[in-house]
Amino acid sequence: MEVYLSNQLLVTSGSGFFSVQQQHRGRKMAAAQSDRDPPSLLCSEFLHFSAKDTALRWLAAADLQQEVCRHLAVYVPRILCLGPSGGSSWEEQREEQREDLASQLLLLAPLEWFLLGEEPATGLHLLQENNQPSPLCGHVFKVGEPTYSCRECAADPTCVLCMKCFLGSTHKEHRYRMTTSAGGGFCDCGDAEAWKRAPYCQQHSLAPREAEEVRQDPVSLLPADMAARGFSIFSILLKYAVDLLTWNQENQENLLPAGLEPPSRQDTYYCMLFNDEVHTYEQVIYTLQKAVNCSQKEAVSFATTVDRDGRKSVRYGDFQFCDQAKSVIVRNTGRQSKPLRVQVMHSSVVAHQCFALRALSWLGQIIQYSDGLRRVLCEVGLQKGPEGEYSSLVDKLMLNDSKMWKGARNIYHQLLMNSLLMDLKYKKIFAIQFAKNYRRLQTDFMEDDHERLVSVTSLSVQLFTVPTMARMLMVEEDLMTTIIRTFVDHLRHRDLQGRFQFDRYTAQQAFKFGRVQSLIGDLKYVLISRPSEWSDQLRMKFLEGLDAFLELLKCMQGMDPVVRQVGQHIEMEPEWEAAFTLQMKLTHIISMIQEWCSTDERVLTEAYRKCLRALSLCHGGLPDGEQPISLSLAGHSVETFRYQVSQDKVSIHLPVCRLLAGLHVLLSRTEVASRFPEQLPLGELSPPLLIELPLRCLVLCAQVHAGMWRRNGFSLINQIYYYHNVKCRVEMFDKDIIMLQAGAAMMDPNHFLMIVLSRFELFHIFSSADCRKRYREANKDVVQQNNTLIEEMLHLIIMVVGERYVSGVGQVEPSDEVRREIIHQLSIRPMAHSELVKALPENGNKETGLERVIDSVASFKKPGVTGRGLYELRPEWNKHFNLYFHHFSRADQSKAEEAQRKLRRQNAQTTDLPPPPPPRLCPLFGSLVNLLQCDVLLAVEDAVLQWAAEPTGAGWTESMLQRVLHLVGVALLEEEQQLESSSRDDDITFNYSCKITCPGEAPSTSGSALALLESLQNAPHLEVHKDMITWILKTFANIKTMRERTSSTFTAPVCQGQGPEETVRDKDKAERKRKAEMARLRREKIMAQMSEMQKHFINENKELFQQSLEELEASTSAAVDNSPPSLESTCAAQVCVGPRRVGGAERRQLVTCILCQEEQEVRGQGRAMVLAAFIQRSTVLSKNRRCNDPERHDPLFMNPDLSLGIHTASCGHIMHATCWQRYFEAVQLKEQRRQQRLRGHTSYDVENGEFLCPLCECLSNTVIPLLPHTHTPDFRLDHPSLEAWLKMTNQQITALHSAHRKPSDGVAEGAGPAVPEGFRVDFTPQNPFSSSVREMITTFSMSTYKLGLKLNPNEQDHRVPVLSWSTCAYTIQSTERLLMEEDRPLFGSLPCRQDDCLSALTRFSSACWSAAPPTTVQSHFIRLLAALVPDSQVENSLSILDIDMFHLLVYSVMSYSSVHSLNQSQQRVVDSAHLHLLHLVTVAHLVQILLTSTTVEVCMDQDGGASEEEELTCQLYNTLRKHLGSVLPEVTSGWQLLRCLKDGVLPFLRAAALFFHYLNSTAPPVDLLVAGPGQWDVLCTFLNLPSNLLQLHQTQHTLLEPLIHRWCCHPSVRQTLQVSGVIIKFPRESNQLIQLPEDYSVLINQASSFTCPRSGGDKSRAPTLCLVCGSMLCSQSYCCQTEVDGEDVGACTAHTSTCGAGLGLFLRVRESQVLFVAGKTKGCFYPPPYLDDYGETDQGLKRGNPLHLCLERYRKIERLWRQHGVAEVIGHAQEADQTLVAIDWQHL
Repeated sequence: MEVYLSNQLLVTSGSGFFSVQQQHRGRKMAAAQSDRDPPSLLCSEFLHFSAKDTALRWLAAADLQQEVCRHLAVYVPRILCLGPSGGSSWEEQREEQREDLASQLLLLAPLEWFLLGEEPATGLHLLQENNQPSPLCGHVFKVGEPTYSCRECAADPTCVLCMKCFLGSTHKEHRYRMTTSAGGGFCDCGDAEAWKRAPYCQQHSLAPREAEEVRQDPVSLLPADMAARGFSIFSILLKYAVDLLTWNQENQENLLPAGLEPPSRQDTYYCMLFNDEVHTYEQVIYTLQKAVNCSQKEAVSFATTVDRDGRKSVRYGDFQFCDQAKSVIVRNTGRQSKPLRVQVMHSSVVAHQCFALRALSWLGQIIQYSDGLRRVLCEVGLQKGPEGEYSSLVDKLMLNDSKMWKGARNIYHQLLMNSLLMDLKYKKIFAIQFAKNYRRLQTDFMEDDHERLVSVTSLSVQLFTVPTMARMLMVEEDLMTTIIRTFVDHLRHRDLQGRFQFDRYTAQQAFKFGRVQSLIGDLKYVLISRPSEWSDQLRMKFLEGLDAFLELLKCMQGMDPVVRQVGQHIEMEPEWEAAFTLQMKLTHIISMIQEWCSTDERVLTEAYRKCLRALSLCHGGLPDGEQPISLSLAGHSVETFRYQVSQDKVSIHLPVCRLLAGLHVLLSRTEVASRFPEQLPLGELSPPLLIELPLRCLVLCAQVHAGMWRRNGFSLINQIYYYHNVKCRVEMFDKDIIMLQAGAAMMDPNHFLMIVLSRFELFHIFSSADCRKRYREANKDVVQQNNTLIEEMLHLIIMVVGERYVSGVGQVEPSDEVRREIIHQLSIRPMAHSELVKALPENGNKETGLERVIDSVASFKKPGVTGRGLYELRPEWNKHFNLYFHHFSRADQSKAEEAQRKLRRQNAQTTDLPPPPPPRLCPLFGSLVNLLQCDVLLAVEDAVLQWAAEPTGAGWTESMLQRVLHLVGVALLEEEQQLESSSRDDDITFNYSCKITCPGEAPSTSGSALALLESLQNAPHLEVHKDMITWILKTFANIKTMRERTSSTFTAPVCQGQGPEETVRDKDKAERKRKAEMARLRREKIMAQMSEMQKHFINENKELFQQSLEELEASTSAAVDNSPPSLESTCAAQVCVGPRRVGGAERRQLVTCILCQEEQEVRGQGRAMVLAAFIQRSTVLSKNRRCNDPERHDPLFMNPDLSLGIHTASCGHIMHATCWQRYFEAVQLKEQRRQQRLRGHTSYDVENGEFLCPLCECLSNTVIPLLPHTHTPDFRLDHPSLEAWLKMTNQQITALHSAHRKPSDGVAEGAGPAVPEGFRVDFTPQNPFSSSVREMITTFSMSTYKLGLKLNPNEQDHRVPVLSWSTCAYTIQSTERLLMEEDRPLFGSLPCRQDDCLSALTRFSSACWSAAPPTTVQSHFIRLLAALVPDSQVENSLSILDIDMFHLLVYSVMSYSSVHSLNQSQQRVVDSAHLHLLHLVTVAHLVQILLTSTTVEVCMDQDGGASEEEELTCQLYNTLRKHLGSVLPEVTSGWQLLRCLKDGVLPFLRAAALFFHYLNSTAPPVDLLVAGPGQWDVLCTFLNLPSNLLQLHQTQHTLLEPLIHRWCCHPSVRQTLQVSGVIIKFPRESNQLIQLPEDYSVLINQASSFTCPRSGGDKSRAPTLCLVCGSMLCSQSYCCQTEVDGEDVGACTAHTSTCGAGLGLFLRVRESQVLFVAGKTKGCFYPPPYLDDYGETDQGLKRGNPLHLCLERYRKIERLWRQHGVAEVIGHAQEADQTLVAIDWQHL
């Protein structure tokens, strides 16, 4: 018999069966060989075991349960065993596979045979064929998987689709929200109740239609005997699983449940460690190392598994051995908190528990094949047991949920979802059981410390959000009342009045309070969709629930009261956050209850009655009614009682009042108020009592603004802030205003205002004339306080009268309210969509209504590469601006006022900001307008206007006057509206204009208000208010005209009525014009005086100006360096290399030290000047990112794949070397002191030589010494030919070989005749640099060595100079690539800092040989030249295909100086040598290109004859073919070859031009200062090359032929071309960041299916994408930490060391955040390239708008990477935000 495992489908030939694919394997916790049979025994079991026979035996058995249990008792302990593994992870995986195989064959296969009655493969296939699929999708979400909710069609925000269903639905065309799942929920596709329309996607749309009509019981579709067998076997298995998962060995007499006792008992145990949410990873790892004596790595593995699966065995052996480990763990973790939960468990129990989980997973998979079997399982699970009410198996699981470990919970929750929640019939039964158990489940959850996600209580979202089910549970199980009462019961801390008291909360109580809040979430699910139809039962139960809710609100009414501190500051800040957290959580519940009430008049009136009764009870407890007082003002008097906010207790929490206010508005909307006024229960509380508490709260806010509560600390300020904040204001501040409006509408307006004055403690100021005089002489602080209070009181009156944009108060729609909010937010400044959303209150469905109205009031401006898209208010809506909009904070108000006045000035309008026309009031609030014309308000207005008439009076403020003018304006607009809408004068009850024309009564002694306003209009001290007063007078004149028109029989012309007003305006205009003219003349006069003074100063200081101009000309800025050369030198300046070049030494180089400001010329023998620089390793140009061993790596020859380069950048700031050294020493000292004080990092690592540039704070880690320009060569000297130079150089090299082999005083023996004249091997050239310059040369060389190879400095290492040349070559190469990619000109387009850096770097590299031993540099030159000109004495020379030619050119030119310095003859051939080296390397590069570019497809040949260039190209190519034969294919197209050749060599020529330009300080030709095609000839001329490069080969044919032959015949050339196939093609393509998908959800989907590579298929918590290579990494987790340089680092940091040479760019997929990492201690977050439709990023995916790739932003990130600017961005970010420094970047 043959057994094999393939793709997890197990097949045996004898009793062949098909295994359900194992999705949820029982987690293998470890392995211990001793506790079970050796593999050989199990193998024999495999061979002799028949699943079919076992199943038949079971069928024949009398007691099936006993038979199955006996089988499990025998096999389970032998197969599954979970001791700690000592082996590797590979052994663990093999062990797990063996267990899976054995479990499948010996345990699950018989079950499948028994259930199906035939071979499982066939049986399951038949089941699936006959099954009617469920209309529900039911896809269970993985952690991090994308979910989609349609904002237009979803019944509530919890209704979501999986990606597959979403893409196949119509919702993708709608407005939708995208989020990532926390895991555990499932797709709602197919659930008709979850969607207002289009509930089915294309895939699920076929089944449901017929299914609904002819849906029969799926069990009837099963064969009858299968249903019975299924019922039996499911009952046994489920009971077995439930018994074992809820088994508590310590409380039982037996070891295992009855029937499972093993035949032979082995007393072996496990020490099982369980997960909790209290202890950290670090604590667990440390404890395990001590307790079980394991390594850190093993402890990390244990801790990771415990966190993931909920438990893990950490020790295996006898009871005492395990108990010892348990006591160590308990002792170590129980010191500060509750100890870790550890249990010593018998091995058999653990084995059975493990199989129980496998059995549950198996059940979950089997029922996927048949809805009939699903229903059978549901029936088994919910069948009541013998114990009665709560005894079903599902009940047992739920009620023991908090005792189970995480892994067990996850698996049985998954089974509940796959079974009960997918069958609508049993979903209802389960929901009822869940509701019955609700209180117990929640109580268990409070005691449990696991997060809600792994608690059975989290299933409430699947049940309570189904509207029909929620209402059924409300009616049948009192669900609403149960939830609220459970919630209230868990908040036990109360004060004497029964109110919640949070002030003395311990940490444990705070934790519990956090858990209790989940109940509010459940209540929100129940209420989230309001009913359209009400039954009497639903009414009754809802009102019962409302009673319970009012009990909760009564406990909140008046909680956290405050008393004003006088004299001494409060000592301890009182606890206030808990109360506000509760308020915020309940905000949506309160709104939803009001929405429910609004759908039924009977419910609404009953709810209103109940709320009034509750409020009466609250008022009954107030100790306020003792001292009644009487107030009189302006001929009116009112009875009230004595109460002062500044002395008595006051609370900001008044939820009962506010709920009543909400219900009152709803009543106003219905017709109840007008049809049956007798139904309105308004008489139980008098209006003064209704307004009392909200008024106190508003007075408290006013007094806090006036600075009267300073000594009460920050807690009160925070409370006031949240009271007005958008999160709370809907059910706090807004409702208080509404309650005042309701009260004012029911009261005499004079009485209302007198009570307001009394509570503001301002009554005495307005009640008597002489009081004002006394008050002025009073304390200055009191005056200021009272002024602020008057302002606040007037503002309150404006709000009470003017805030009508609530449906029910004013005759408006909800959309008008949202529109008004948007208008006022955009009046402050243009805003992004997210800012507007934050400024608007959300409803329970997380909607603000913004999208419906935004386009009508604002226009959208798209963002650029930075910033975000902004909405700007359309001009026509400016007239709706209200300066006293009630949701403006003080700061917002002043900003909006300034912006609006500025706008009006720009549009040449007057700067008044009159109130906008108010909407009409609803009947119930209709009498509010009388406030505007009541005597008390008129008296207050008169008083303020009189005070304002006195310019010197300190007793009033401009804000006060502004508010009074606003109120006058509102009153006039109200009257104007009434006049316009009424037909006859008699209908108008509002006569404000008449009242202000009559002279005032006592206490005012002045004339009328109108006369006062006219007198104030031209008052010089009120210039600011002039426009507003003018507007008021104009409006008044309009009203007067309208009244005259309606009262008279004929219509008077409007212009006559406006006569006096027009003259006033004309006078104003004339006055303004005169003032503007005077101002203009004054400005012109001043400008003329300044110009005269300037000329005079220049004449007096002529010498100074002349000197400055000269210095300016001599400066070395890039602008001068790169400017087009003068006409005289043009012809000479076109060449940058060779004897005909022009040097730059004729120009003086003057620079200024940024530290001491001293100016100095750059000289080799002078004081050293240095440039701050930053060196970093780079793989930006790499074609192969391989790692080299730094100890053995030879950098002399750079491979064309540029696997690792060293890049140098600079900020361009220059210092004296000595100044820099002093500065750096100070930085070091400061760092030492800081380390003693604080342990945090800084943004730079001083130990590695890092510092911030003293001027620009740019990150630097070394300095480059500045060296003088090279001299222009002597044109008179002869220029040796290439042949002569090569001959001479070969002679010199031979002499050097001889000297290096056998050093002696004279020239080596036998080499005499061959040595050229004047060449002395033993000559020591004089060093051209001063000691300080030499020191700086060494400093930079060592930095390059240390950072390039990551080794400790070693001045003797022969690689030191090579690395200096390497950074020069690599930096020039990357600059050239950048210029090419961005289509910028080769010269003149670089920023100064980059230009200065390249110049300094190149000149430094040409001189750094002087600091190295001469023999080292000479041997480098010998080896470099041998690569081009074969040298018999140099071994192992590389092939031409393994060398990057530009690096070779730079190294050869730089190292030649060391050989040339030994030449003492008069002939200075250094420039000739540079030119010959360039020619040689260029020819080598041409050969290199021809060898590697033959794979290019040959296009059609060009018409016409071939040019000379093409012929020469073919000639050279044929020469190569002659040497290499068939390795190179035949090419007929010379044109094609030439094109490849030119394209391939261009980057090399451009880089060479940059190199020689900076080396020789030659000005570039004009043509290279502009970008564009056709620069080939200019470039070749500049480099002293023929424009037909093939002529280099043609003219030196005889000399170069043998060299080319040797290059081609190198053994590795043929091998590379024939075998390896990995050839670098020229031109090398520039590296790019990876391609990202356009839609962000594609990325999220990829990330959700990404599993941690080390955690056995576990989902990665923070999947992170490398933008450089595209690898997905498991970031920020212990499981994927690896060791780099002896330190444990996270996956990202480890990846950067191979992919980016220590630098990384990543996209954190679940956070939508770009992460930059440099090394182990540096990193920062960067805005991602994904934007929503509003041009904003969504870091953290909080808003959920669909995100799409913005290519411009992605290119910006790519450019930053190519420019090597990432480290600089990180440095600046860390300096700007110190919190970034504290993050452990190495763990990401």
